[in-house]
Amino acid sequence: MALYAIAPLEPHAGRCGVPSLAADRTVPLARVKQIVAAIVLVFSAMLIFLAIDGLTVSMRLTLAIFVATIVAWTILDLPDTPVALAGAALLPVFGAIDEDVLYRSLGNDIVWLMLAAFVVAGVLRQVGVIEQIIRRLLARLATVQGLFWVLTLLIFATAFIIPSTSARAAILAPVYLGLAAAIGNARINRALALLFPSVILLSAGASLIGAGAHLVAAGMIESLGKKSPDFLGWIALAGPFSLLCSLLACAVLLHLFLTSEERTMAIAARPADEAPTPLSRQQWAVIAVTGAMIMLFAAQPLHGIGMPIIGIGAALLLATERVSGLPLKAALKGVEWNLLLFLAGTLVIGEALLQTGTAQVIAQRVVGLAGSSIAAWPSLIIGFAAIVAALSHLVITSRTARATVLIPALALPLAALGVDPLNLVMVVTLASGFCQTLMVSAKPVALFGAMDPPAFGQADLFRLAGFLIVPFVGLLVIFATCIWPLQGLPLR
Repeated sequence: MALYAIAPLEPHAGRCGVPSLAADRTVPLARVKQIVAAIVLVFSAMLIFLAIDGLTVSMRLTLAIFVATIVAWTILDLPDTPVALAGAALLPVFGAIDEDVLYRSLGNDIVWLMLAAFVVAGVLRQVGVIEQIIRRLLARLATVQGLFWVLTLLIFATAFIIPSTSARAAILAPVYLGLAAAIGNARINRALALLFPSVILLSAGASLIGAGAHLVAAGMIESLGKKSPDFLGWIALAGPFSLLCSLLACAVLLHLFLTSEERTMAIAARPADEAPTPLSRQQWAVIAVTGAMIMLFAAQPLHGIGMPIIGIGAALLLATERVSGLPLKAALKGVEWNLLLFLAGTLVIGEALLQTGTAQVIAQRVVGLAGSSIAAWPSLIIGFAAIVAALSHLVITSRTARATVLIPALALPLAALGVDPLNLVMVVTLASGFCQTLMVSAKPVALFGAMDPPAFGQADLFRLAGFLIVPFVGLLVIFATCIWPLQGLPLR
């Protein structure tokens, strides 16, 4: 008896330590994923190397590695960056592309632009400029409804200076905590906690540097031999759409998550001892340098200096103790090196799909399967692309990975049906930014969902996403078919 008293039960033991036969027959979820992944990979290999005709060896290898990365990201749920780097490294190993393509990816202007933007964002975060400005602007608001609308516009504005949605969430999290403590109402705090990540994610589409996926899209557009939108051009195309979606999210949270009494509830006045402190000389200097950087980005077609050079200059200037009080070493701590390496790896995979002609072959096969009749309905094609891209976050959690997969595998094949490829690339890229359905779909959602105590749950995200996705897709189709052609982006 003493032996039974001290002996631990086996993991699958039933009552009284007797093994459960039903438990023994249970297969762990990880094992199921491995089996499914193996079946998909074997079937895909047979299809690529034996069943599909008309492909060169380079095309077959590129397609096989591309499928393997998708399986690793979706079914096996492996870390994004190691998978992207492994796929990028295997391409030259198997001879699908030259080694120089891999080495050049780390020196790509997109990577340098993101590096500079991360340094700028890191300085803004450590100096406390964004939080200080937002607190000052929100200090005089009297009602919850006014707070939500103004906060939506302020969060939207941060998309033009901070390149990462997760970095914006980290910077804005203290603002939410301060507001939640002042409001002290669980229902209002839940809606407020949902507002921050929703607007962060939806507003990112407005800026070329708002997400790494946009830079991947710009790089693929250049690889197609077309001119990608510059900083102002991207704002002109995607800015109004992203602003409307952000305002729509705010309206849904105000009117479907709060009552009229809660919307008009007065916000307690800030005590005198909690009034915002005056901006320091260093904070004013950081604001001035960041503002000059954005103006130079906007005027890039006039002066001709590349955005990466402008960003690097601003980053080096900000990362000096005389300007910001921070040395370069401290500013570099805010760089998301993991995202930069992931971006470099996905650029290699995307370039390989275009360089080897794999994407073009896929496009031709899709045209052959779909027939020419569907080409007469460009709005139907764009709607299909928008729906697939908007739902892709359920299986691919990384926004950059979604762009890498969807542009060559969805946008370019559909473009062969008669829709302008640049139009479809923009549709797919912006639609892939819809990612607030699951806690694991985006880092900002996970960050605000992990607050202590938890402000919202998975059921709240399902409810919010259910109200947002239909108007989100509808707005995107309207912009792509009616508004963008008026701005010079053709539909066909």
